[in-house]
Amino acid sequence: MPIKIPMALPAAEALIKENIFVMDEARAIRQDIRPLKIAIMNLMPTKIVTETQFLRLLSNTPLQIDITLLNTASHTSKNTSEEHLATFYKTFDEVKHEKFDGLIITGAPVESLEFKDVDYWDELCEVVEWAHKNVYSTMYVCWGAFAGLYINHGIEKQNLETKVSGVFRHKNLRPEYPLVRGFNKEFSAPHSRYSGVKREDIEKCEDLIILAESDEAGIYLVANKNGREFFVTGHCEYDFDTLRTEYQRDLAKGINPEIPKHYFPDDDPTKEPISTWKAHAHLLYANWLNYFVYQNTPYDLNEMLN
Repeated sequence: MPIKIPMALPAAEALIKENIFVMDEARAIRQDIRPLKIAIMNLMPTKIVTETQFLRLLSNTPLQIDITLLNTASHTSKNTSEEHLATFYKTFDEVKHEKFDGLIITGAPVESLEFKDVDYWDELCEVVEWAHKNVYSTMYVCWGAFAGLYINHGIEKQNLETKVSGVFRHKNLRPEYPLVRGFNKEFSAPHSRYSGVKREDIEKCEDLIILAESDEAGIYLVANKNGREFFVTGHCEYDFDTLRTEYQRDLAKGINPEIPKHYFPDDDPTKEPISTWKAHAHLLYANWLNYFVYQNTPYDLNEMLN
């Protein structure tokens, strides 16, 4: 089934080439069903790349999805044109009177900063608080996950001495839990971050459960027991070459980064990386949309439970 986006969005061409069913507004309104309303607050600098990655994952279900792209009003993007943002994005102020079935808050390259020093921190706090009453289920990703854990549960992020970068093996700790239903006992996922959270801090919070973790990369998936919040510390939405792009970017900056672990064949950055995580990535978002959004959100969003 289709994902409904403006056909002029750059992601549309990429998705169509991959034989993903993309539907425009005119065709969607002729279908006698209510699409799921999903908002994506895109905090990443390369917004076109990131929006394409998430739209690809959200499109792989039998559900029609109406996407709203959000950007912060309190921060000016340096890597995405004003024309693109004006055409395809809305600010929080433009949508805060609406209700949504789901919300995704992406990662952001601000991990070295304290939360209060991020220029859009107050705006993000407002969005997270708004989501409690206006969004049925929210997915927080990477830095967004650390921000969400702190705002919602007071859990501090831990700054790391070295970057966690690579593709790591994870243990599925709760295979019966719907979000990870169908996952293998062990699966791979990419990470690219300078922060983490302590297991004991998660365990102290009675509202949260740990669904998956890695011996090397630490906590990966955390769920609120009410199904309204999920926290993903990695980047399963990444394309096969995203870690390589980041590695080459840091090399060009003279940062002298470590080679991403378990990513390049034989740990040789001259060799073509191979994606080993896309099946689990698609299943993660399909499970979220099915079990925690579609199966639970009211048909009339004005009847949403607080």
